[in-house]
Amino acid sequence: MRCVIARFPFELTKSGVLESMKGIKPEPGTGESVIIGRRHYPVKQVGQVITRQDRRDFSAGEVLRAMTQLGFTCRTLPEAAPVRILGSLQQASAMLGTPVAV
Repeated sequence: MRCVIARFPFELTKSGVLESMKGIKPEPGTGESVIIGRRHYPVKQVGQVITRQDRRDFSAGEVLRAMTQLGFTCRTLPEAAPVRILGSLQQASAMLGTPVAV
């Protein structure tokens, strides 16, 4: 499959990606990830290995799109819940353990 990552064209295949990632230990990561084999790899690590480019040269979205098209399972970050900002009275009450009606 032909895809463009960091403005450069690449011919990627699922078997080629599997071969490239063989023997590479996944880095710890908390962001987006790609499941290759039974391992969860950070997207930027996969992009660096398969393109041999610096991680700053491409976005995680480019690699996620390419890996999804090749049939790999990709995990993205969940949406963060909205943060409720407390007023000074509510914050003081929460610190004391007293519930305050909002």
